[in-house]
Amino acid sequence: MDAKTPPPPVTLAPVPPLHVSPRIEDGFFLGVVLVVSIAFALVIEPFFAAVLWGVIAAILFAPLNRQILSAIPTHRNGAALITLFLILGVVIVPAFVLGAALLQEGAYFYAKIQSGEINFVRLFGQVLAALPDWATPYLRRLGLTNFYAAQDMVTKGVTSSFRTLAAQAFQIGQSAFSFFVALGVMLYLTYFLLRDGEMLSQRIAAAAPLRASQRQALIDQFVVVIRATIKGSIVVAIVQGLIGGIVFWALDIEGALLWGVLMGALSLLPAVGTAIVWVPVAIYLFATGAIWQGGVLVACGALVIGSVDNVLRPILVGRETRIPDYVVLISTLGGLEMFGFNGIVIGPVIAALFIATWDIFTRMRSAAEG
Repeated sequence: MDAKTPPPPVTLAPVPPLHVSPRIEDGFFLGVVLVVSIAFALVIEPFFAAVLWGVIAAILFAPLNRQILSAIPTHRNGAALITLFLILGVVIVPAFVLGAALLQEGAYFYAKIQSGEINFVRLFGQVLAALPDWATPYLRRLGLTNFYAAQDMVTKGVTSSFRTLAAQAFQIGQSAFSFFVALGVMLYLTYFLLRDGEMLSQRIAAAAPLRASQRQALIDQFVVVIRATIKGSIVVAIVQGLIGGIVFWALDIEGALLWGVLMGALSLLPAVGTAIVWVPVAIYLFATGAIWQGGVLVACGALVIGSVDNVLRPILVGRETRIPDYVVLISTLGGLEMFGFNGIVIGPVIAALFIATWDIFTRMRSAAEG
Protein backbone atom coordinates (compact mmCIF):
# COMPACT_ATOMS: atom_id res chain seq x y z
CA MET A 1 0.00 0.00 0.00
CA ASP A 2 1.29 3.48 -0.84
CA ALA A 3 2.43 5.42 2.25
CA LYS A 4 0.41 8.41 1.06
CA THR A 5 -2.79 6.46 0.77
CA PRO A 6 -5.01 7.13 3.85
CA PRO A 7 -6.20 4.11 5.85
CA PRO A 8 -9.76 2.98 5.30
CA PRO A 9 -12.28 4.49 7.72
CA VAL A 10 -13.18 2.44 10.75
CA THR A 11 -16.84 1.62 10.89
CA LEU A 12 -18.40 0.89 14.28
CA ALA A 13 -21.31 -1.41 14.65
CA PRO A 14 -24.48 0.47 15.64
CA VAL A 15 -25.25 0.35 19.38
CA PRO A 16 -28.79 -0.79 20.04
CA PRO A 17 -30.82 1.71 22.08
CA LEU A 18 -31.08 0.98 25.78
CA HIS A 19 -34.62 0.06 26.61
CA VAL A 20 -35.63 1.15 30.11
CA SER A 21 -38.89 0.04 31.54
CA PRO A 22 -41.41 2.92 31.81
CA ARG A 23 -42.08 1.77 35.36
CA ILE A 24 -38.40 2.33 36.25
CA GLU A 25 -38.44 5.76 34.61
CA ASP A 26 -41.60 6.75 36.47
CA GLY A 27 -40.20 5.45 39.76
CA PHE A 28 -36.94 7.36 39.27
CA PHE A 29 -38.80 10.58 38.45
CA LEU A 30 -41.01 10.10 41.50
CA GLY A 31 -37.83 9.81 43.58
CA VAL A 32 -36.54 13.05 42.04
CA VAL A 33 -39.85 14.76 42.88
CA LEU A 34 -39.63 13.57 46.51
CA VAL A 35 -35.97 14.62 46.91
CA VAL A 36 -36.59 18.07 45.42
CA SER A 37 -39.71 18.54 47.55
CA ILE A 38 -37.86 17.57 50.74
CA ALA A 39 -34.98 19.90 49.80
CA PHE A 40 -37.42 22.77 49.24
CA ALA A 41 -39.09 22.06 52.60
CA LEU A 42 -35.69 22.21 54.31
CA VAL A 43 -34.91 25.51 52.59
CA ILE A 44 -38.09 27.21 53.82
CA GLU A 45 -38.05 25.48 57.24
CA PRO A 46 -36.61 28.58 59.04
CA PHE A 47 -39.73 30.46 57.94
CA PHE A 48 -42.17 27.65 58.66
CA ALA A 49 -44.21 29.77 61.11
CA ALA A 50 -44.35 32.70 58.67
CA VAL A 51 -45.56 30.43 55.85
CA LEU A 52 -48.11 28.74 58.13
CA TRP A 53 -49.64 31.99 59.36
CA GLY A 54 -49.52 33.48 55.87
CA VAL A 55 -51.58 30.55 54.57
CA ILE A 56 -53.97 30.87 57.54
CA ALA A 57 -54.42 34.62 56.99
CA ALA A 58 -55.05 34.10 53.28
CA ILE A 59 -57.67 31.40 53.95
CA LEU A 60 -59.44 33.46 56.61
CA PHE A 61 -59.54 36.71 54.61
CA ALA A 62 -60.15 35.16 51.17
CA PRO A 63 -63.94 35.80 51.36
CA LEU A 64 -63.29 39.47 52.20
CA ASN A 65 -60.80 39.71 49.35
CA ARG A 66 -63.38 38.25 46.95
CA GLN A 67 -65.92 40.87 48.02
CA ILE A 68 -63.43 43.68 47.45
CA LEU A 69 -62.45 42.15 44.10
CA SER A 70 -66.11 42.05 43.03
CA ALA A 71 -66.22 45.82 43.52
CA ILE A 72 -63.00 46.36 41.51
CA PRO A 73 -62.84 43.27 39.27
CA THR A 74 -59.98 44.53 37.08
CA HIS A 75 -57.64 45.32 39.97
CA ARG A 76 -56.52 42.07 41.58
CA ASN A 77 -53.38 43.71 42.95
CA GLY A 78 -55.37 46.54 44.48
CA ALA A 79 -57.92 44.21 46.07
CA ALA A 80 -55.18 42.09 47.64
CA LEU A 81 -53.39 45.23 48.89
CA ILE A 82 -56.57 46.63 50.48
CA THR A 83 -57.20 43.29 52.20
CA LEU A 84 -53.61 43.25 53.46
CA PHE A 85 -53.98 46.74 54.96
CA LEU A 86 -57.19 45.61 56.66
CA ILE A 87 -55.30 42.64 58.15
CA LEU A 88 -52.67 45.05 59.44
CA GLY A 89 -55.27 47.38 60.95
CA VAL A 90 -57.58 44.75 62.42
CA VAL A 91 -55.12 42.06 63.55
CA ILE A 92 -51.42 43.01 63.51
CA VAL A 93 -51.49 46.52 65.02
CA PRO A 94 -53.95 45.63 67.85
CA ALA A 95 -51.81 42.55 68.62
CA PHE A 96 -48.73 44.77 69.00
CA VAL A 97 -50.60 47.22 71.23
CA LEU A 98 -51.89 44.37 73.40
CA GLY A 99 -48.43 42.79 73.55
CA ALA A 100 -46.85 46.07 74.70
CA ALA A 101 -49.51 46.56 77.39
CA LEU A 102 -49.13 42.95 78.48
CA LEU A 103 -45.35 43.30 78.84
CA GLN A 104 -45.83 46.39 80.98
CA GLU A 105 -48.43 44.64 83.14
CA GLY A 106 -46.24 41.56 83.49
CA ALA A 107 -43.22 43.65 84.50
CA TYR A 108 -45.29 45.46 87.13
CA PHE A 109 -46.65 42.16 88.49
CA TYR A 110 -43.20 40.59 88.54
CA ALA A 111 -41.78 43.57 90.44
CA LYS A 112 -44.45 43.10 93.12
CA ILE A 113 -43.51 39.44 93.49
CA GLN A 114 -39.81 40.30 93.73
CA SER A 115 -40.45 42.95 96.39
CA GLY A 116 -42.48 40.50 98.47
CA GLU A 117 -45.67 42.54 98.16
CA ILE A 118 -47.23 39.50 96.52
CA ASN A 119 -46.30 36.37 98.45
CA PHE A 120 -47.83 33.20 97.08
CA VAL A 121 -46.86 31.12 100.11
CA ARG A 122 -48.69 33.53 102.43
CA LEU A 123 -51.71 33.68 100.10
CA PHE A 124 -51.81 29.89 99.94
CA GLY A 125 -51.77 29.71 103.74
CA GLN A 126 -54.63 32.22 103.98
CA VAL A 127 -56.74 30.19 101.57
CA LEU A 128 -56.09 26.96 103.50
CA ALA A 129 -56.94 28.62 106.81
CA ALA A 130 -60.27 29.87 105.43
CA LEU A 131 -61.37 26.48 104.07
CA PRO A 132 -63.93 24.47 106.07
CA ASP A 133 -62.66 21.65 108.31
CA TRP A 134 -64.16 18.90 106.14
CA ALA A 135 -62.03 19.98 103.14
CA THR A 136 -58.66 19.66 104.89
CA PRO A 137 -58.49 15.81 104.97
CA TYR A 138 -59.22 15.63 101.24
CA LEU A 139 -56.50 18.16 100.45
CA ARG A 140 -54.06 16.36 102.71
CA ARG A 141 -54.82 13.10 100.89
CA LEU A 142 -53.99 14.80 97.60
CA GLY A 143 -50.86 16.37 99.03
CA LEU A 144 -52.19 19.91 98.55
CA THR A 145 -51.77 21.20 102.10
CA ASN A 146 -48.16 22.16 101.35
CA PHE A 147 -47.64 25.01 98.88
CA TYR A 148 -44.48 23.60 97.32
CA ALA A 149 -45.99 20.12 96.95
CA ALA A 150 -49.07 21.63 95.29
CA GLN A 151 -46.89 23.73 93.02
CA ASP A 152 -44.88 20.66 92.00
CA MET A 153 -48.07 18.68 91.33
CA VAL A 154 -49.47 21.37 89.04
CA THR A 155 -46.15 21.78 87.26
CA LYS A 156 -45.97 18.08 86.50
CA GLY A 157 -49.56 18.09 85.32
CA VAL A 158 -50.33 20.54 82.55
CA THR A 159 -47.78 23.34 82.60
CA SER A 160 -45.01 21.81 80.48
CA SER A 161 -46.76 22.85 77.27
CA PHE A 162 -47.20 26.40 78.49
CA ARG A 163 -43.57 26.59 79.61
CA THR A 164 -42.72 25.80 75.99
CA LEU A 165 -45.05 28.58 74.88
CA ALA A 166 -43.49 31.05 77.34
CA ALA A 167 -39.99 30.07 76.20
CA GLN A 168 -40.92 30.78 72.60
CA ALA A 169 -42.39 34.16 73.58
CA PHE A 170 -39.11 34.96 75.37
CA GLN A 171 -37.13 33.95 72.28
CA ILE A 172 -39.26 36.29 70.17
CA GLY A 173 -38.39 39.12 72.53
CA GLN A 174 -34.71 38.20 72.41
CA SER A 175 -34.56 38.08 68.59
CA ALA A 176 -36.76 40.98 67.54
CA PHE A 177 -35.02 41.29 64.17
CA SER A 178 -35.83 37.68 63.22
CA PHE A 179 -39.39 38.18 64.38
CA PHE A 180 -39.91 41.24 62.16
CA VAL A 181 -38.28 39.47 59.21
CA ALA A 182 -40.70 36.56 59.69
CA LEU A 183 -43.61 39.00 59.99
CA GLY A 184 -42.56 40.67 56.74
CA VAL A 185 -42.34 37.27 55.00
CA MET A 186 -45.79 36.37 56.31
CA LEU A 187 -47.39 39.59 55.04
CA TYR A 188 -45.57 39.35 51.70
CA LEU A 189 -46.74 35.77 51.23
CA THR A 190 -50.27 36.65 52.34
CA TYR A 191 -50.50 39.31 49.63
CA PHE A 192 -49.61 36.88 46.84
CA LEU A 193 -51.82 34.13 48.24
CA LEU A 194 -54.75 36.56 48.32
CA ARG A 195 -54.03 37.65 44.76
CA ASP A 196 -53.24 34.25 43.20
CA GLY A 197 -54.71 31.86 45.78
CA GLU A 198 -57.38 30.32 43.55
CA MET A 199 -54.92 29.66 40.73
CA LEU A 200 -52.37 28.15 43.14
CA SER A 201 -54.98 25.91 44.77
CA GLN A 202 -56.07 24.65 41.34
CA ARG A 203 -52.45 23.85 40.40
CA ILE A 204 -51.85 22.04 43.69
CA ALA A 205 -55.08 20.10 43.26
CA ALA A 206 -54.13 19.13 39.70
CA ALA A 207 -50.68 17.93 40.83
CA ALA A 208 -51.92 15.88 43.79
CA PRO A 209 -51.89 12.15 42.93
CA LEU A 210 -55.44 11.57 44.16
CA ARG A 211 -58.81 10.89 42.64
CA ALA A 212 -60.83 14.01 41.95
CA SER A 213 -63.41 13.25 44.64
CA GLN A 214 -60.75 12.51 47.28
CA ARG A 215 -58.72 15.57 46.32
CA GLN A 216 -61.65 17.96 46.50
CA ALA A 217 -62.91 16.50 49.78
CA LEU A 218 -59.49 16.90 51.44
CA ILE A 219 -59.03 20.46 50.14
CA ASP A 220 -62.51 21.46 51.30
CA GLN A 221 -61.92 19.85 54.70
CA PHE A 222 -58.55 21.60 55.10
CA VAL A 223 -60.11 25.02 54.45
CA VAL A 224 -63.06 24.26 56.75
CA VAL A 225 -60.78 23.05 59.54
CA ILE A 226 -58.51 26.11 59.34
CA ARG A 227 -61.49 28.44 59.54
CA ALA A 228 -63.14 26.37 62.26
CA THR A 229 -59.94 26.28 64.33
CA ILE A 230 -59.38 30.02 64.11
CA LYS A 231 -62.98 31.17 64.33
CA GLY A 232 -64.10 28.51 66.75
CA SER A 233 -61.06 28.59 69.04
CA ILE A 234 -59.10 31.81 68.68
CA VAL A 235 -62.15 34.09 68.43
CA VAL A 236 -63.82 32.33 71.36
CA ALA A 237 -60.56 32.62 73.32
CA ILE A 238 -60.41 36.36 72.61
CA VAL A 239 -64.01 36.87 73.73
CA GLN A 240 -63.58 34.80 76.90
CA GLY A 241 -60.31 36.55 77.75
CA LEU A 242 -61.90 39.96 77.12
CA ILE A 243 -64.90 39.21 79.34
CA GLY A 244 -62.67 37.75 82.05
CA GLY A 245 -60.35 40.77 81.96
CA ILE A 246 -63.30 43.18 82.20
CA VAL A 247 -64.75 41.26 85.17
CA PHE A 248 -61.38 41.29 86.94
CA TRP A 249 -60.99 45.02 86.25
CA ALA A 250 -64.53 45.76 87.50
CA LEU A 251 -63.79 43.83 90.72
CA ASP A 252 -60.55 45.83 91.12
CA ILE A 253 -58.34 42.72 90.94
CA GLU A 254 -54.73 43.60 90.15
CA GLY A 255 -53.28 42.47 86.84
CA ALA A 256 -56.66 42.33 85.07
CA LEU A 257 -55.05 42.49 81.62
CA LEU A 258 -52.57 39.75 82.48
CA TRP A 259 -55.29 37.48 83.91
CA GLY A 260 -57.55 38.19 80.93
CA VAL A 261 -54.87 37.16 78.42
CA LEU A 262 -54.09 34.07 80.51
CA MET A 263 -57.78 33.10 80.53
CA GLY A 264 -57.92 33.58 76.78
CA ALA A 265 -54.93 31.28 76.29
CA LEU A 266 -56.25 28.63 78.68
CA SER A 267 -59.71 28.70 77.09
CA LEU A 268 -58.15 26.74 74.21
CA LEU A 269 -58.24 23.76 76.57
CA PRO A 270 -61.77 22.31 76.74
CA ALA A 271 -63.42 21.31 80.03
CA VAL A 272 -61.01 23.22 82.32
CA GLY A 273 -60.10 26.31 80.34
CA THR A 274 -60.66 29.66 82.03
CA ALA A 275 -61.65 28.02 85.33
CA ILE A 276 -57.93 27.38 85.99
CA VAL A 277 -57.65 31.16 86.53
CA TRP A 278 -60.93 32.42 87.97
CA VAL A 279 -61.65 29.52 90.41
CA PRO A 280 -58.45 30.01 92.49
CA VAL A 281 -58.99 33.78 92.46
CA ALA A 282 -62.60 33.33 93.63
CA ILE A 283 -61.41 31.01 96.42
CA TYR A 284 -58.86 33.63 97.46
CA LEU A 285 -61.52 36.35 97.50
CA PHE A 286 -63.79 34.23 99.72
CA ALA A 287 -60.84 33.36 101.98
CA THR A 288 -59.89 36.99 102.48
CA GLY A 289 -63.43 38.14 103.29
CA ALA A 290 -64.32 39.67 99.91
CA ILE A 291 -67.57 37.69 99.80
CA TRP A 292 -69.56 39.70 97.29
CA GLN A 293 -66.59 40.02 94.89
CA GLY A 294 -66.07 36.26 95.07
CA GLY A 295 -69.76 35.64 94.43
CA VAL A 296 -69.79 37.97 91.41
CA LEU A 297 -66.68 36.29 90.01
CA VAL A 298 -68.16 32.79 90.43
CA ALA A 299 -71.44 33.88 88.80
CA CYS A 300 -69.67 35.56 85.86
CA GLY A 301 -67.19 32.72 85.47
CA ALA A 302 -69.76 29.93 85.52
CA LEU A 303 -72.67 31.63 83.74
CA VAL A 304 -71.06 34.14 81.36
CA ILE A 305 -67.46 33.14 80.60
CA GLY A 306 -68.24 29.42 80.70
CA SER A 307 -71.22 29.71 78.34
CA VAL A 308 -69.42 31.74 75.65
CA ASP A 309 -68.01 28.57 74.08
CA ASN A 310 -71.42 26.86 73.89
CA VAL A 311 -73.08 29.95 72.41
CA LEU A 312 -70.45 31.38 70.08
CA ARG A 313 -68.80 28.30 68.61
CA PRO A 314 -71.93 26.88 66.89
CA ILE A 315 -72.67 30.35 65.46
CA LEU A 316 -69.14 30.91 64.15
CA VAL A 317 -68.35 27.39 62.99
CA GLY A 318 -71.44 25.24 62.83
CA ARG A 319 -72.01 22.08 64.78
CA GLU A 320 -71.10 19.74 61.92
CA THR A 321 -67.45 20.85 61.86
CA ARG A 322 -66.82 20.61 65.59
CA ILE A 323 -64.43 17.85 66.62
CA PRO A 324 -64.80 16.21 70.06
CA ASP A 325 -63.52 18.20 73.03
CA TYR A 326 -61.19 15.43 74.18
CA VAL A 327 -59.56 15.39 70.72
CA VAL A 328 -59.15 19.17 70.84
CA LEU A 329 -57.58 18.96 74.29
CA ILE A 330 -55.08 16.22 73.43
CA SER A 331 -54.18 17.61 69.99
CA THR A 332 -53.74 21.16 71.32
CA LEU A 333 -51.44 20.06 74.16
CA GLY A 334 -49.54 17.75 71.82
CA GLY A 335 -49.26 20.49 69.20
CA LEU A 336 -47.93 22.97 71.77
CA GLU A 337 -45.36 20.44 72.95
CA MET A 338 -44.15 19.62 69.42
CA PHE A 339 -44.51 22.93 67.55
CA GLY A 340 -44.64 25.58 70.29
CA PHE A 341 -47.12 28.42 69.73
CA ASN A 342 -47.88 27.23 66.18
CA GLY A 343 -49.19 23.97 67.66
CA ILE A 344 -52.35 25.80 68.76
CA VAL A 345 -53.43 25.57 65.12
CA ILE A 346 -51.33 22.66 63.82
CA GLY A 347 -52.46 20.16 66.48
CA PRO A 348 -56.25 20.51 65.97
CA VAL A 349 -55.84 20.78 62.18
CA ILE A 350 -53.89 17.50 62.02
CA ALA A 351 -56.48 15.86 64.28
CA ALA A 352 -59.38 17.10 62.17
CA LEU A 353 -57.72 16.04 58.92
CA PHE A 354 -57.05 12.63 60.46
CA ILE A 355 -60.75 12.27 61.25
CA ALA A 356 -61.77 13.59 57.81
CA THR A 357 -59.38 11.26 55.96
CA TRP A 358 -60.71 8.21 57.74
CA ASP A 359 -64.27 9.41 57.17
CA ILE A 360 -63.61 9.69 53.41
CA PHE A 361 -61.96 6.25 53.41
CA THR A 362 -64.94 4.71 55.28
CA ARG A 363 -67.43 6.24 52.84
CA MET A 364 -65.44 5.03 49.83
CA ARG A 365 -65.25 1.50 51.23
CA SER A 366 -68.98 1.48 52.03
CA ALA A 367 -69.75 2.65 48.48
CA ALA A 368 -67.47 -0.05 47.00
CA GLU A 369 -69.08 -2.78 49.10
CA GLY A 370 -72.56 -1.53 48.32
